Amino acid sequence: MKYNYHTHTSRCFHAKGSDEEYVLAAIEAGFDEIGFADHTAWNYKGFVSHMRMHENELEEYCNSVKSLREKYKDKISIKLGLECEYFPQHLPWLKSEIEKQEIDYIILGHHFRGSEQTGVYNGAITTPEDIYAYRDDVLKAMETGLFSYVAHPDLFMKGYNEFDDHREKISRDIIAKAIETDTPLEFNLLGVKYSMADGRPGYPHPKFWEIASEMKPKAVVGIDAHYPDAYKEAELFRLGYDELKKYGLTPVERIRFFR
Repeated sequence: MKYNYHTHTSRCFHAKGSDEEYVLAAIEAGFDEIGFADHTAWNYKGFVSHMRMHENELEEYCNSVKSLREKYKDKISIKLGLECEYFPQHLPWLKSEIEKQEIDYIILGHHFRGSEQTGVYNGAITTPEDIYAYRDDVLKAMETGLFSYVAHPDLFMKGYNEFDDHREKISRDIIAKAIETDTPLEFNLLGVKYSMADGRPGYPHPKFWEIASEMKPKAVVGIDAHYPDAYKEAELFRLGYDELKKYGLTPVERIRFFR
């Protein structure tokens, strides 16, 4: 089955196109199942995010995806998801919204430590203290059993190119926990594009995936679509599968859902 469960919408302020345009592009590209997993709203108090939908947009987002699921049910399967950080203080609210909005799945995209308002962006961390904190959060998130997979697990490599002993240990710890909790790790195609543009590895990082090749966690390819035509980039999609094959990994046939 040809699938992608990592699709954003314009509600996050850094993606383009209508929800329906993503669906039509996926149908044209021959996908059997897709999932919308836009950056989740959080029940922030006194803080306005500029990289995710606001709390009062969550219901409309969910209704839009459900409407498209019904409209195109004879052409493609559509799942409703969210990409979420591990913010323990907000998890009770998130769990209630999962039930209320009938959300099918969530993926872990741990962009910030502790809080988006005051925390460090994990794509720019460079110190051992920060990367170990990233690791600890990702391990705790997987232990909750809430997340269907870990998006860009090697995000911590984006801001620092040297793969030292600290980064090797953190990679091994994340991969070991993924195996223990049966949580797939994502080979992120948007990260591939970033690396090509930068001319250096960020994420997916070869050293991280070499360790994965040795340890054999479950894996998934994620487009991380921020514009509809990302679904039509067939060569990039094929590259993701070829790279995982090179590492001796086969993407899971399907991720797990709440319902």
